Amino acid sequence: MQITGAVLERCGAPAPFAASEPITIGPLELDPPGPGELLVRIEAAGVCHSDLSVVDGSRVRPVPMLLGHEAAGIVEEAGSGTGIAAGRRVVMTFLPRCGHCDACRTEGRLPCTVGSAANAAGTLVGGGIRLRRDGAAVNHHLGVSAFATHAVVAAASVVPVDDDVPPDIAALLGCAVLTGGGAVFNAGRPGPEDAVAVVGLGGVGMAALLVAIALGHKAIGVDAVPAKLELARELGAAAAYTPAGAADAELRTPVVIEAAGSARAFETACAVTAPGGTTVTVGLPHPDARASIAPLVLTAEARTVVGSYLGSAVPNRDIPRYVALWRSGRLPLDRLVSDRIALADLPAALDRLAAGTALRQLVTF
Repeated sequence: MQITGAVLERCGAPAPFAASEPITIGPLELDPPGPGELLVRIEAAGVCHSDLSVVDGSRVRPVPMLLGHEAAGIVEEAGSGTGIAAGRRVVMTFLPRCGHCDACRTEGRLPCTVGSAANAAGTLVGGGIRLRRDGAAVNHHLGVSAFATHAVVAAASVVPVDDDVPPDIAALLGCAVLTGGGAVFNAGRPGPEDAVAVVGLGGVGMAALLVAIALGHKAIGVDAVPAKLELARELGAAAAYTPAGAADAELRTPVVIEAAGSARAFETACAVTAPGGTTVTVGLPHPDARASIAPLVLTAEARTVVGSYLGSAVPNRDIPRYVALWRSGRLPLDRLVSDRIALADLPAALDRLAAGTALRQLVTF
């Protein structure tokens, strides 16, 4: 079938991307789903730093590549062996899990080896490519490629949700909430009385803040953008600081989530972690970035530093938890959406994301 999608032609183009034009939006051919695969009509797709990092060259991927990895849609056709019927709404997640490798047996602590290899190669988890343009292959982004009207994905890349979960909410569950919420739920594991600080209040960081509040923790936001600090307070944060303000206030909490993806943010997160506390980093800085911390502090204060990829999540296990919190009214995920845009506006949306002025912008179809 013919679809319309946003294809990255080259990595590392300079911002503003609306001017350098590394992305072309136009027609592509999509093969039908094979065994274990689904054809999904995309309803909403979030614009995330994991997309931006490929565009700006921080994460080099094979190009041309159809971008987009956080999305929700309706299954229109199911290949054999999926166990998912046409008509179901599904959350699309960017790390498929084979369920059999040694990494999958860590209950989310390590990313699936098979899924990670497929993501790096630009294929679906089964090794195939279902996208073409003028007869030439177009690579898949993280097994999803959701900046398009339709996608073919492996069944391992989706989690079905009930119809009462609207597309905007379902899309956010696939990355922002899995990553940010999982940093709290799975990696940080705060005790009942523990406060949680979140450094970096983009889509992932604000999701972490919301999940911490939903779980009953005192939550504190740290970000350099005043508007994000104000929103954190509106959402129920007990306090919100700039990095300098956190230092002046001598902020220290038992659990700290770093979600900005920068070396400076990681240093701030370490600085505001209390003795005996845990620093969880989920941000993805440039591979060349380096942070400076004193090893003595880790020893003398009995600190723990935890890396958490995709919130150490097992999507089939974790997404129903967040749906339950949302249904209860305790997890107002709609507040994460800063803009709804058309596919043609994607380059400008990436510029806003790079400038730090957006939370979650949703491409809606």
